[in-house]
Amino acid sequence: MTSTNRLDITYAVNEKPSTEEFINVLVSSSLAERRPVEDRGCIEGMLNNANLIVTAHIDNKLIGIARSVTDFHYACYLSDIAVDQQHQHKGIGKRLIQLTQEQLGKRCKLILLSAPDATDYYPKIGFSHHPHAWLLNRDQPLTIDP
Repeated sequence: MTSTNRLDITYAVNEKPSTEEFINVLVSSSLAERRPVEDRGCIEGMLNNANLIVTAHIDNKLIGIARSVTDFHYACYLSDIAVDQQHQHKGIGKRLIQLTQEQLGKRCKLILLSAPDATDYYPKIGFSHHPHAWLLNRDQPLTIDP
């Protein structure tokens, strides 16, 4: 564990939580509505293949996570930012993002897709909206022009 603040929240970098802990924080944050928590193999793959994980704990209980995939130099995709609803609005999500950003090189961009209910939050902490992002789900075929 790396640091503690006045709320007795301990933050850690690259101390991977268990699959069960990850699922529990996804559920308690409401992010589970948009994540495949019923597919344990997928959740394990999400944890095992992330190369930057920042966590927040209170009394050794996982209450927040920032899970990213990055090259550390140019782009960091912040795949999940989840904080237990009982602990939201205390600056925990912002601190998880700050600690994530501290691990990255000077030129590295932090990129995320916002949960619908959080679209107003990110501009308040310094993110800028990017109108040119695109998404292709795995079950959607790539369309080839004739």
